[in-house]
Amino acid sequence: MSTADLRIGYAAGAFDLFHIGHLNLLRHAKSECDLLIAGVVSDEMLRLTKGITPVIPLAERMEIVSHISYVDRVHAEVVPDKLDTWREVRFTHFFKGDDWRGTEKGRRLEREFAAVGVEVVYFPYTMSTSSTVLRRALAALNGEPERVNG
Repeated sequence: MSTADLRIGYAAGAFDLFHIGHLNLLRHAKSECDLLIAGVVSDEMLRLTKGITPVIPLAERMEIVSHISYVDRVHAEVVPDKLDTWREVRFTHFFKGDDWRGTEKGRRLEREFAAVGVEVVYFPYTMSTSSTVLRRALAALNGEPERVNG
């Protein structure tokens, strides 16, 4: 298989408080591509785009994700625009949880990526566990007030 025929997948996430939903995304993504790159969103981008400060720092999250057997390469995502990330990484498939399907953000992502030949592939979102729920549980255990932004 030539490199031109490779299906290069990109699955981005905070991967903070790593849980089964993260593993499911990476497992599904790897099954759909030849080379899987996991984009680990930087602390600064998480504060900017989601208003959250991760519990686990970027370097440690990258180390954890790099040791997941489904992941071939890890990329620190330090820009907010996914097209800028594509220009750096050059993936052919972008993987996202299906909680984005049919949303304005999802439709915009699909349009932007279609213009550069990238297919957006959705996978089932794991409803049973989320980083938001884990953050709330940690805050409650520490006697902290619940934060709106996760």
